[in-house]
Amino acid sequence: MEYFVQQLINGLTLGAIYALIAIGYTMVYGIIGMINFAHGEIYMIGAFLAVIAFTGLGIIGLTWVPAAIIVVLLIAMFFTAAYGWTVERIAYRPLRGSHRLAPLISAIGMSIFLQNYVQIAQGAKIKPLPPVVQGNIPLMESASGFTVSISYLQLIIILLTVGLMLGFTYLIQRTSLGRSQRACEQDLKMASLLGVDVDRTISLTFVMGAALAAVAGVMITMYYGVIDFFIGFLAGVKAFTAAVLGGIGSLPGAMLGGLLIGLIEAFWSAYFSVEYKDVATFVILVVVLIFRPTGLLGRPEVEKV
Repeated sequence: MEYFVQQLINGLTLGAIYALIAIGYTMVYGIIGMINFAHGEIYMIGAFLAVIAFTGLGIIGLTWVPAAIIVVLLIAMFFTAAYGWTVERIAYRPLRGSHRLAPLISAIGMSIFLQNYVQIAQGAKIKPLPPVVQGNIPLMESASGFTVSISYLQLIIILLTVGLMLGFTYLIQRTSLGRSQRACEQDLKMASLLGVDVDRTISLTFVMGAALAAVAGVMITMYYGVIDFFIGFLAGVKAFTAAVLGGIGSLPGAMLGGLLIGLIEAFWSAYFSVEYKDVATFVILVVVLIFRPTGLLGRPEVEKV
């Protein structure tokens, strides 16, 4: 029982990170009906910015951990938001009215470009980050001596994710930007006719998704302590899988899908062969889509005439 609880904590932590990345996929798809395949690389850039920022803060002597984490998050979110805005302007906006295959190919090209750009700028070697947050909170202990605990970093990741989810949900449901996003999701042309600045709304959606990916990048860098230029590909594929599993275009679905993917990986690695954890994730995705083609919380698309 204790081992199960420990894996549950580990799975929720990993799932929270996947959920943050998956939101970016589902927002872009919900508004313009296309997948931003460069989103995983935006997350990777956020991870590299975390290493650079923590190193810089160490050089200037800012060693108080809470302040350092806040500063690094702000730096990473600012710069990755700029990258997200640039991706939308270069890879999507000029091709918005063309065949849907054109922006898809453009996004894949942007993904490859960003991956190689970081490889050239930062090198192909793994970048380490010394532990920033240490310590844990014991929760329970078994008769055999196994102690279930949650680390302070895991607690930060989970609480930060929950806080961002609540704030983001409020933004979508209660603000003028959120109303504009929901209007664009319903019908871009009609939203434009009714006075919604469609270009601005789509750009801000990319910016918000990139900022959330930056948070995930900072957290994963602190959690594992090593990154390289290729981490965006696998994390992007898994986050996209989470968005599809939960229902692409559904914000709660992206959250649910991310948590499920994290839990599947954690429990499969604990009780079965760790080499096949990715296989298990995609098999479960296929099974779910066979019975629910729109995902767990997705809604069938209604063709407008």
